[in-house]
Amino acid sequence: MNTKVMTAFAALALLAACGSSTADNAATGAGAASNTSAGPRPGSQEDLVANVGDRVYFDTDESSVRADQRPVLERQAAWLARYPQVTVQVEGHADERGTREYNLALGQRRANSARDVLVANGAAGARISTISYGKDRPAALGSTDDAWAQNRRAVTVVR
Repeated sequence: MNTKVMTAFAALALLAACGSSTADNAATGAGAASNTSAGPRPGSQEDLVANVGDRVYFDTDESSVRADQRPVLERQAAWLARYPQVTVQVEGHADERGTREYNLALGQRRANSARDVLVANGAAGARISTISYGKDRPAALGSTDDAWAQNRRAVTVVR
């Protein structure tokens, strides 16, 4: 019985400690920084996605960057200039149509094309690697025009 009483007191003490700690933090303002979100860490993948955009889209069987997608890459190049310590990898993707070999080659051309636009806009080529996933990592599942359009892309990933 003595053990049961001691266990009950220990549990009560733990609950009291948690409750008073929270009340003390609220009264003094301690811990406010951990509860307040200041947004994504500068130079992180989350920062890139939230403030710049991490992907560009391509037309069917095309690897040249569309004019309407160039502003995303221009913003990425400016973002890379702001964070010179960051290196990135550009991933090339394709939709499910076509052979695996064809889509791997197409994804590589798309990644290289996006990289070329980044470099042309001032990003250091040594900080940018490329890889192709072909049709192996779809962003959208399904055999529809909408799904295919989402899968024809190049994605910039912070390393």
